[in-house]
Amino acid sequence: MYALAFGIGTKNRNDEWLEVYFPCPAFRPDQTLIDVITAATDYTGGNTDIELNSLQIKKLSETIHDERQKSIVAQLASSTRPVVLTMIESDAALQSTPETYLKLHLLSHRCVLPNEQNLEGIYPLLPNVAWTEQGAVDLNEIEELQLKARLEGRVLEVSAVDKFPKMTNYVIPSGTRIAHSARVRLGAYVGEGTTVMHEGFINFNAGALGPNMIEGRISQGVTVSGGTDLGGSASTAGTLSGGGNIVISIGKDCLISANAGTGIPLGDRCTIEAGLYITPGTVVQIMDEDRNMLKPAKAKDLAGQSDLLFLRNSQNGIVECRTNRSAIKLNSTLHSNN
Repeated sequence: MYALAFGIGTKNRNDEWLEVYFPCPAFRPDQTLIDVITAATDYTGGNTDIELNSLQIKKLSETIHDERQKSIVAQLASSTRPVVLTMIESDAALQSTPETYLKLHLLSHRCVLPNEQNLEGIYPLLPNVAWTEQGAVDLNEIEELQLKARLEGRVLEVSAVDKFPKMTNYVIPSGTRIAHSARVRLGAYVGEGTTVMHEGFINFNAGALGPNMIEGRISQGVTVSGGTDLGGSASTAGTLSGGGNIVISIGKDCLISANAGTGIPLGDRCTIEAGLYITPGTVVQIMDEDRNMLKPAKAKDLAGQSDLLFLRNSQNGIVECRTNRSAIKLNSTLHSNN
């Protein structure tokens, strides 16, 4: 069994799932828990969602031995919202909205790293909804609720219209600081000791392994290793748009300076100077230890290598690659007190 979880969710008037909250996903659960669930729900295998009734919830709360899962099921008994049990036997292509939400939870709970699980088919299974102070609302139902709120003398706050909710309404990873919660989507991996400042952004299936200072953008599919600083408005190229198929990873103790970016993977201890964006096709002049020109190369030929310093010569505009003699070091005081 790949994963399972008990959740509570929201449906629209057509009985379609809008979102699901899984407070304690079980990743690679033990067989004892699976056997108890099978006996109480008639689960027959495969990847499936079981909407639980009161009798099933009662039986599960009486027979589950795992104290954490037992406590969650017992609390779900009083829910006025739909309660669902999602079982993922194998890491196959996604089939339902609850299953999709569970896999996003696994990422934000640090059960799996970005790019380690199958997220094929994710977009059609995530409805575009209005995220309000009252939770997820179907877009076909939002106007009625807005009018109702006005008639009651208040305004229904809509913070976003999107397929993905913000992570912190579902998961708050330990040892982190997130200055602007709307800029970290559910499905982001935020490692221990990581700080995400107000202009930082982490997409789903992307993350900072920690500790990190994130003041720029981590696009879908990108991983940033520990000790690396992503400077203000810096960016990393993802694979969702533009036809890019290179999966970007940034190694340890790197510095992507303010307004800089990379479209190639970087090894450890690399630096890109402020304002310079390195694409796979960028022509780079390789320099020796004495800063003599050796040969030109495309940046993609340097992908994944360590100890590189990329900068643009201010006199002739040529992008140079030198040996990086001084790796950055994060402020340990900032990241040890999260």
